[in-house]
Amino acid sequence: MKTLIVYTYPNHKSLNYAFLQEVMKGCQENPAIDEIQLLDLYEEDFDPRLIFHEHKRRRDMYRDQKLEKYRQQLTWADQLVFVYPIWWGRPPAMLLGYIDQLFAANFAYRDTKGLFPEALLKGKSVVCVSTMKGPTNYPLLWLNNAHKILMKRALFKFVGMKKVKFFEFGNMESKKGKQQQKLNKVYQYFRKVAY
Repeated sequence: MKTLIVYTYPNHKSLNYAFLQEVMKGCQENPAIDEIQLLDLYEEDFDPRLIFHEHKRRRDMYRDQKLEKYRQQLTWADQLVFVYPIWWGRPPAMLLGYIDQLFAANFAYRDTKGLFPEALLKGKSVVCVSTMKGPTNYPLLWLNNAHKILMKRALFKFVGMKKVKFFEFGNMESKKGKQQQKLNKVYQYFRKVAY
């Protein structure tokens, strides 16, 4: 199994970075995972802005040469892992900009004359590891599960990724947040997960 980890947090002295380290450690110890690539969007200085004009059309985004290496990573991977905070009930703008540009028509999906498009990234699995200051059940109780619906239904299933797992960890700024227990849970999952 080939694993691409997309990390989206600007601070390497943070709890999110600690989660990234546990993901990496678990993957490295997992005999089912052959290769790992890490994409740190902030370290990469990824530009999340969508820019279109008469010479750069949205429908041609799948051919944009500056995004080619990222498309190759997505094509290469069997498993995608996203590590990020939940801000305002959704992933950070940096990650959404990556999604907007990479999960483009004629790369991630193809329009058809039917009701649904043809999914072009079938067979890949996805794991989202996310943290938030608020309680764990906040997205479910107050936001009708908007984060999971956005990521799973509106994005991943749309492009053919049906196996999606979430770790949504709340109370991460609390002394009673059980951070070490949650870090270990992530490590143990990636140490054992099979494709």
